[in-house]
Amino acid sequence: MTELTIGAMARATGVTASALRFYDDCGLLPPARVDPVSGYRYYGGEQCERAIAIRRLREIGVPLEAVGRILSGDSAEAAQLLDEHVRDLQQRAREAAEVAAAIKQGLGGVVVAGATLAEAVRQVRSAAAADAEFPVLTGIFIEAEESALVLTATDRYRLSTRTLVPRQATSRWSAVAVAEELAVFDHWLRKAGEVRLSPEADFLILTAGGDHRRCPLIDEPFPDYRAVLQGLTPVRTRVVAAREALVTADDATPLILSIDESGLTVGSSEGGRQVPAAVTGSPLDIAFAPDVLCSALATAVGPDVMLDISAPDQPVVVRSATDGDLTTLVMPVQLP
Repeated sequence: MTELTIGAMARATGVTASALRFYDDCGLLPPARVDPVSGYRYYGGEQCERAIAIRRLREIGVPLEAVGRILSGDSAEAAQLLDEHVRDLQQRAREAAEVAAAIKQGLGGVVVAGATLAEAVRQVRSAAAADAEFPVLTGIFIEAEESALVLTATDRYRLSTRTLVPRQATSRWSAVAVAEELAVFDHWLRKAGEVRLSPEADFLILTAGGDHRRCPLIDEPFPDYRAVLQGLTPVRTRVVAAREALVTADDATPLILSIDESGLTVGSSEGGRQVPAAVTGSPLDIAFAPDVLCSALATAVGPDVMLDISAPDQPVVVRSATDGDLTTLVMPVQLP
C-alpha cells in the first residue's frame, strides 16, 4: 500500500498540512498510521479521494458536521444535505444582493424632501416636450451635485430649471428621467418625508422609508442648457409684477406686453389692460403665445415674477426665488 507523508498528501490533494492535522484531530480524516516515536502522520493513497471531497465541500461552505454525514456513505442523506445547503446559499445570495443594492443606492444617492421634489417636478415638467420627435426633450434632466439637485426641461420654446438644496448628497451623477413617468409619483412624493434618488441601470430609483419607485431613464445626451443661459444677451428691460395678474391676462393671440415708463399693458394689438408693475430700462413691445407664457408663469415660485427682457426676438427669462431657485426661458413670437 502506498504511503504518503503529510506534505506529499497536501501536494496531492490541495489540502494544507495544517488542515490535514485539523481534520485528523476532529476525526474527519485520520491518517492511515502515526509513527509512535516521531509522531509523523502517514496517509494511504486511497485517502486522497476523501481529502479532495472534504476540500471541495469546505470550499462551498459546508459545515464540518455536515461534511462527515455527507461522506458517511448514505447517498440519500448526502443528496438531501447538499440540496439544503445549496438552498441556504441561494437565500443568502438573495439577501446579500438586496443589502448590496441598498448600499449602492446610498453611495450614489441624494436625499431631498419629497414634497419639495414633487413641486419641482411639477414646475419644470411644463417645459418638457409633449411629442417624441426628440425623445430626450420629453424628459427631465436631473443633476446631483454636492450642494444642489438641479431639474431641467426644455421643448426648445421654453426652458425651465429648478435648483434644490439636498439634505444629503454622496456623489455626482446625472440622468434624464421620463417626465410623464416621474409625474405619476406626485401624490406619493408629497406624502413621503425624505426621498432618496439614485440611478441604477435604466431606471431612476426613488426610495422613501422601505418603499421604492422606479422611473425609466432616456439614454440620450441632454442639450447643453447652461450654454443657452450663459449666451443670453444683456438685459434691456426688467419688469416685476404680480404673477397672478399676468397668468389671468386676456387670452389674446398673440399676447402682447407693452412696457414703458408708465408700467405694463397686457392685451392684443386692438388694446389691453393695465397691470401694476415695476419697470426699469427701455420701453418696448413684446409678444408671446398665450399658452407658452401662461404655462411658464403658472409654475413660477412665489407671488411675484421678474421678467428679464433683452429684445423682442430674444428669450425672456422668468425668474423667482422662493423656497429654491426657478428660472424659466420663454421664446417670444413675432409682433403683429
